[in-house]
Amino acid sequence: MNGHPLIGIIGGSGLYGMEGLENIEKHEIQTPFGEPSSPIIVGGLEGKRVAFLARHGIGHTISPTNVNYRANIYAMKTMGVKFILSVSACGSLREDYAPGDIVVPDQLFDLTKNRKRSFFDKELVVHVDVADPFCTDFSNQILDAVGKTSATVHEGGTFITIEGPRFSTRGESNTYRSWGMSIIGMTTSPEAFLAREAEICYGVLAHVTDYDVWHVTEEPVTVQQVIQTISGNTKIADEAIRNLVSAIDVSKDCQHQNALADALITNPNRVPPELVKNLDLLIGKYFK
Repeated sequence: MNGHPLIGIIGGSGLYGMEGLENIEKHEIQTPFGEPSSPIIVGGLEGKRVAFLARHGIGHTISPTNVNYRANIYAMKTMGVKFILSVSACGSLREDYAPGDIVVPDQLFDLTKNRKRSFFDKELVVHVDVADPFCTDFSNQILDAVGKTSATVHEGGTFITIEGPRFSTRGESNTYRSWGMSIIGMTTSPEAFLAREAEICYGVLAHVTDYDVWHVTEEPVTVQQVIQTISGNTKIADEAIRNLVSAIDVSKDCQHQNALADALITNPNRVPPELVKNLDLLIGKYFK
């Protein structure tokens, strides 16, 4: 288990730590984009090193809009992570995706407004390919891992990210349904896009906590309802993570390990050397 933790877990609502980690180390990471939401906890799990970060901070003190997504992903990159599993709570916009189920989505729709969406917002323009925002191979491994638990798991669907922190109105919820969205949450964008810019393989394990507010026979979603459902799913998440970590081949290269190779459009001679130095972890190999 020596070396970098090649598997990263970002825990969302309800998952603020990892059960069963051995030989735990706590890492306080400073990044060019500020501090991450929490220290990164590294430990052994199923014979591999795993890095865990609490997306909303210790004690859930950070709202979806105020999460420092850039610092979180950069910190994971600093640790040498090649794969990131995002564990997220979500609402269902489909009758067949019921509360208590788990979804591994294959598409993403970004409806957020007030977030930094890229590491490259000055003096270097990058157009990264995110046509398929989740890594297909990794998502298939997540599906297999959840399939070995007692949970009902659904393959595919479009995950719409709203700004939050409020829940949707009925008009909004029904509009998202008419657009063909499957599940709804507040944190997957821009996290998935930043992971792609960082050339990290990224997938989502989404817990369905409620039917949002569109379902006429269900009560509108409440925090209490969300917490209750998440509590029941935490053991499933822990089991699925163990299954995933046990099965994954960390020596295999991510399909997006060179995502920036054809994405840098700025003339290299126009990129300030200090910027290249500052973001060496992300772009250094392209400026040798």
